[in-house]
Amino acid sequence: MSTAWIAISAMALVGVGLPIGLIVLSSLLRPSVPEPGKRQTYESGEIPTGGTRFRFNVQYYMVALLFVVFDVETAFIFPWVVIYRDALNAGASSFDVLAPMLAFLAVLVVALVWAWRNGVVSWARSQTTDWQTTLEQ
Repeated sequence: MSTAWIAISAMALVGVGLPIGLIVLSSLLRPSVPEPGKRQTYESGEIPTGGTRFRFNVQYYMVALLFVVFDVETAFIFPWVVIYRDALNAGASSFDVLAPMLAFLAVLVVALVWAWRNGVVSWARSQTTDWQTTLEQ
């Protein structure tokens, strides 16, 4: 066994053992004073009202996922833009350099069209909004 593996094993033991040891030590040393106030939910000094479970519109999550997908796309486009000129100067043809990025962008456009046609990017009107609109008319 080489010295590199000994160092890695020692670091793994310290990385796992130290947090576990500190958690055990703190559970043994901390005072246990159960009070009703310690078990209450704390919301920035406000008295909690209502239930903790309520539904979010699933479209918030869908828009967030679409944002992540199309935001990560820029992480792939920027390096390509940086090396585009270098590849052309090195003798690569324009087609060899441009075709993979156009294929990548085509896949993203197909994904956006699919999301748009399936109503992922359009907001659904809630019953509350429809009720308020009816009252205003």
